[in-house]
This record gives sequence, structure tokens and C-alpha cells, in this order.
Amino acid sequence: MTAEIYPLTPLQSPEAVRRPVVETSRVATDTMNIVFFTHPDFLGHVSLPRFSAMLADGMRKRGHRVEILTPKARFYQLPLPKAKKWLGYMDQFLAFPLDVRIRLKKLPDNTLFVFTDNALGPWVPLVAHRPHVIHCHDFMAQESALNLIPENPTHWTGRQYQKLIFEGYNKGKNFISGSKNTQRVLQRFLRSAPTRSELVYNGLHQSFEPFDTQSARSIVSKETGLALATGYLMHVGGNQWYKNRVGVIEMYNAWRAKCTQNLPLILIGLPPSEDVLNAYNKSPFKNEIHFITNANDRIVNLAYSGATAFLFPSKAEGFGWPIAEAMASGCPVITTNEAPMTEVTGSAGFLIPRRPLTKVLQANWAEEAGAMINKVVNFSEAERLSAVRAGLENARRFDTQQALSQIEKIYLDILQR
Repeated sequence: MTAEIYPLTPLQSPEAVRRPVVETSRVATDTMNIVFFTHPDFLGHVSLPRFSAMLADGMRKRGHRVEILTPKARFYQLPLPKAKKWLGYMDQFLAFPLDVRIRLKKLPDNTLFVFTDNALGPWVPLVAHRPHVIHCHDFMAQESALNLIPENPTHWTGRQYQKLIFEGYNKGKNFISGSKNTQRVLQRFLRSAPTRSELVYNGLHQSFEPFDTQSARSIVSKETGLALATGYLMHVGGNQWYKNRVGVIEMYNAWRAKCTQNLPLILIGLPPSEDVLNAYNKSPFKNEIHFITNANDRIVNLAYSGATAFLFPSKAEGFGWPIAEAMASGCPVITTNEAPMTEVTGSAGFLIPRRPLTKVLQANWAEEAGAMINKVVNFSEAERLSAVRAGLENARRFDTQQALSQIEKIYLDILQR
């Protein structure tokens, strides 16, 4: 068996509605051999593959030799739908380590091994004795396994899986976190002080920029078949517990119940889960709530630009990319007053409390969040322009090339040391 080593391909560019990105490609002073470990495609991740591609593509364009190691779907392809999770584990933790050991014999000593996510911890011991670095995004699953997050109880098998991840990344020596919050949590989980623990804010995976509001609304209306010419509220995210899609609907309900405007709400992402669908069906404004799936990058960028406000009441995040995306697209952001959302929004967002656990308090939370929606929706032209400008300025902190330069410097230093 041999490991899947994919030749690197550039990120696919969104359709041509945005300015071309000026690349700062160059040949590095010291050329590195870099092997990126990534999640297998069959897990269906969205943001992590894009992050991995950004890293690998960026390093290749800077003159470094890049390979990607990821498990191949062997057992996972067997026609046993009820056992897919376990078949995937067999591919990741039985077959793949054998592949890696074979590949390691052919790689030069000066190779840097990069784990694109701390959840890849079980593979860290394979190369812990060689130059390596682990990118850390969040530790929510680890915290849940320790019963630190009541909203996300973990079964026994999940706790064992998280223990395997924990034991793995604790063999690591070098770490790069995407937020101060993640870096702080990492420090709590490590048994001993690492050789280095760096902070590098993530760069945006795609190029987001503001468009004329009315033109953006017109295009999104045409693409979706919805009447969005007078504005709309918007959310981007999946059905994970921390994305708080139910809370998005609750705050929308509270706002609509006390206002005269009838701006629709669009939720871009996966089809709604059962609990989200239940909240939708109970909403007295369900006819104005719309779920949009399979939206390409062009439509998402335009939707941000056309939105009256972006709602992002997440309970937790590793980073919170949609906040930066919305701001870079010229849209005011309403988000949760907790890290790392506050790290990403800086002073440019409009903050609400985290949605509480108890039903009684949730109603009060929705009322407060609805009041914030009403404030942003009713901005004067000058107030809105000020909010948009602040967001655009804040989003410049998350420049991809700047992030890649910081990461490249850390990679080089690890190899040289």
C-alpha cells in the first residue's frame, strides 16, 4: 500500500466578479521540503480542506517542495452504510499509518511535517522525532469530551476518540494557533511546555470584497428566485451545535415580532438539521426564512455585500471566518460577545451575549439580540457607512499573504533549529 500523495493544484478561483488577486509569489531563500497531513476527503469537511489548500498552494508558490499525505478510502468504499464511521477509522488509523511509514523511508531528513489540524493528533507520533508543526483551530471536541460544554454531550466512543487525539498531539513540540483563544486552550491541554507556540491569525480562504449593494441584491435575487431588492438578514454556517442556527431563527423571530419591516432571513450552508427545521416550522415568519444550499463563492460574496446585516451568534468558534468575510464584503456584523468572535470582529462589530442554556433566559436573549438587529437595520446612511468602513479596515488584518509569510518564517525556523 502506498500513501495518497496528490500533486498540488491551485485553489479554484470563484467566477469572475471580483478583482484579480495580485500574488506575491517568490522563490524562498531556503527551499523547504514540506509534507502536509490533511483530513481525508471522505469526511466531508468544508473549511479545513480550504485551509490546507491555502497553506500548500501558498508554500508551493513561494518556491517550496510540497506533498500532501491523506488517507485513501479503501475500507470506506465497502457497501456497508451502517459501518461507514468505523470503516473510515480503519482507513485513517490502520491503513494510513502503514502507508506513512513506507513513505517516510523515502523522504529526506530535512523534511518538515505539517499537521493542518490538531484533530490529526493520532498521526503525530509517526513523525514526532522529526521536524514538525501542528496547526490548531479549536478544541471544542476535546472540551466536550471532558463535559466542559453542556450543549454538546459526548458518547463513550467519542470520548475515547478524543483521548486518542489528545495523546497524539501531546507528542508534538511546535504549534501554530489561529486565535489567542485557541492558543490559551492549547496551553491548558498540553502536559508540558511546547518548544514553541505561535499565534497567526488565519488569512481569508478566498478573495472577498464589497460590491454595490443594489447590484449585489439584484444578482442574488435572480440566482435564488427570492425577492431581496429591499434588503435581507443573513447567516452562513452549518448545523454544528456551536453555529447556533436555532438561535439565528429565535433572534429573527424576536425582531420581526416588534418591528414593522419584513426583511427576509437567508441561511446559507447545509440543509437544516432536525432541530433547525423544528425551529423553522414553529416560526410565525417561516415564509420569510429561506435556506440556500450549494452556494458558490461568488454568490456568497455577493450575498454578504447585499445583506442589511450579517447574524453570527455562535456559541463558540475556532476562528470565525464568516465574520471576516462579511466585513471584507462591506456588511455590518452582529456576533457574540465572547472570544474568539471578539478577536475577529475587533471594535468593528455589534455584540450580543452568548445564547444561554435555560429556556426562560433564551427568550430574554432573543429579545436583546432582536433589539440589536433593530438598531443595525435602522442605521442612518452615515451610521451604516461608518460601520462598513470600520469592518473593511478590520478585515485587512486577515490578509492571506501576510499570514503565509508569518507561517513560512515559523516553518523555516523549525527546520533550521
